[in-house]
Amino acid sequence: MRERFLSLLQRLGGERDLALALAVIAIIGMLILPMPPFLLDIGLTISIALSVMILMTALFIEKPLELSAFPTILLIATMLRLGLNLASTRLILGHGHEGVHAAGGVIAAFGEFLMGGQTVIGLTIFLILIVINFIVITKGAGRIAEVAARFSLDAMPGKQMAIDADLNAGMIDETTARARRTELEAESGFFGAMDGASKFVKGDAVAGLLITAINIVVGLIIGVAIHGVDFVTAFNTYTILTVGDGLVSQIPALIVSTAAGLLVSKGGMSGRTGAALSDQLGRFPKAFGMTAVLLGTLALLPGLPFLPFALLAGATGWAARELGKRAEARLIAQRAEEAAASAPPPLAEEPIAQTLSIDPVRVEIGYALLPLVNEGGAEQRLDDQVRALRRQMALDYGFVLPPVRILDNMALGANDYVITLREAEMGRGEARIDRLLVINPDGGDLGLSGEETREPVFGLPALWIGRELREEAGFRGLTMVDPGTVITTHLTEIVKDNIADLLSYTETAKLLSELHKDMEKLVADIVPARISISGIQRVLQNLLSEGVSIRDLPTILEGIAEAAPLTHNLTQMTEHVRARLARQISTTHMRDGAIPILTLSGRWDQEFTESIVGEGEERHLAMAPSSLQGFIANVREAYDRMAGEGEIPCILTNPMIRPFVRSIIERVRPATVVLSQNEVHPRARIRTLGMIG
Repeated sequence: MRERFLSLLQRLGGERDLALALAVIAIIGMLILPMPPFLLDIGLTISIALSVMILMTALFIEKPLELSAFPTILLIATMLRLGLNLASTRLILGHGHEGVHAAGGVIAAFGEFLMGGQTVIGLTIFLILIVINFIVITKGAGRIAEVAARFSLDAMPGKQMAIDADLNAGMIDETTARARRTELEAESGFFGAMDGASKFVKGDAVAGLLITAINIVVGLIIGVAIHGVDFVTAFNTYTILTVGDGLVSQIPALIVSTAAGLLVSKGGMSGRTGAALSDQLGRFPKAFGMTAVLLGTLALLPGLPFLPFALLAGATGWAARELGKRAEARLIAQRAEEAAASAPPPLAEEPIAQTLSIDPVRVEIGYALLPLVNEGGAEQRLDDQVRALRRQMALDYGFVLPPVRILDNMALGANDYVITLREAEMGRGEARIDRLLVINPDGGDLGLSGEETREPVFGLPALWIGRELREEAGFRGLTMVDPGTVITTHLTEIVKDNIADLLSYTETAKLLSELHKDMEKLVADIVPARISISGIQRVLQNLLSEGVSIRDLPTILEGIAEAAPLTHNLTQMTEHVRARLARQISTTHMRDGAIPILTLSGRWDQEFTESIVGEGEERHLAMAPSSLQGFIANVREAYDRMAGEGEIPCILTNPMIRPFVRSIIERVRPATVVLSQNEVHPRARIRTLGMIG
């Protein structure tokens, strides 16, 4: 029998949902079925133990959400006390004439011990407990829960926006953001539930008061009128039983109400309640010292008891002394940590692997330009401008520029800077931290006093002027550039000219791995069965080298998937992808709603077509040098004429010769756009400006 009982307990422990369901059924049974006194004693003991357990848990948890089930626990505890009240009322009214032990030993003990044989004292204590629970603790905890719920709901949109901002800034990842959103929702739900659950305790206090009045009045009527007990004996017996029942119910209710108040008032504290209170109160030893002086003064006043005030004054004085020592020790330790943090780190040998590493993009600046990085002012910091550049490049070209390293170089001139790509110097210039660079868009005389120079990006005549001339330059309609923008603009043009080289194998693999999940099947079909990642990298580099954005990566991969079964030539594959991107390319080169173009004459079209020799992978251009020189001269003449008219046209060719025409023109005019007829979208309007004859 004992083994079966233990087995049943173990099974109930494993099936926690079943155990909770049985407990709720038992509570409901108390409301319907009569209970013998010994079962009532067990139930009252469980009620007391549960309330103490709830209070201790509320003291030891660090965050209110660690006990998010508290509203449910509060409801179950309230139902348990009400069920026990009903069961005890049934015993008191049915068997109260038999003596004070009619409702069990727990109620009798509480009634006789706490009342001390005086019914009036017992009733007074009971009423005071109800007032403390109902008016002080329950009302205060309910108010705190109500305000916390309201503030939590009002602050939810702002907190969610803060989480989204941290996620967009890269400070947290998606998993952390999801966890913080879940915690925010749980917090709002918890305080809202606590606001409603506080009404349980309030109703429990009112019910206890009504049950007490009913038990005394009805008990006297039953004892005197039905069982013939004299009035004094009946009054004493039923009062002891009723007050004992009320005390054994209200004390757990008071404990649970205190736990609820501790839980909802803990929202602004972190850590366990005892540790938080001791840490926060212990920060101010002067408060303990002033308290000790006040208590010592009161101890010396005539008429007041000396011993309690003197003992407490000594205790608080000792606490002030010890806390003062701890505060001084913490201050010394804090200063030592600050000194250690500010001390220069020990020189360590740079790892060989770090020595061999190459920065994809690096900006080296002279010592006079360090305030562009180290100081913030009215102008944007250089590193902030570089971050904005990386963001803009991602939007314009579809991949994130590698991190740009900015460092000082004492070997440079004070105002000089150098831009390198993969350790190769790509450009250098000069920036004056205390001046502005002024350029006249019309190319005429600037009409200002300053130091003549050349704009480092396009080589235009410019002036370095004092900042006090900013307004005058603005009135003249001149272009003014601060030193940080000079460097950033130079960096932007260099990156655009070499953007294809910055798309590495690692960046390509990262782009494919971060592609939308809907395209994972397409990537799996073509990589590596039809094309390798290196092949995709080369196609993307071909597009970037002509300024075509690779942001529409799904369309690019679809074009590769279509071309891969037909050819392994990456140039032809790129041409097919460009045709798939016709809408994007046409939109990019539209001016005033149309694409300005120059066409090739029939002579040049035929000569290029006849000069292509070889088949498949071996196709190449074999044009006579004299013809190439003539073609280049015609292109220059045509573009000089168009520049005089304020036009920057594209060259339109047939698809077969476009790569070869581009390969020639990019050597003399790299910015010239060469389009094939397949890359002009059917709905795009074109505006023919002339012909290269």
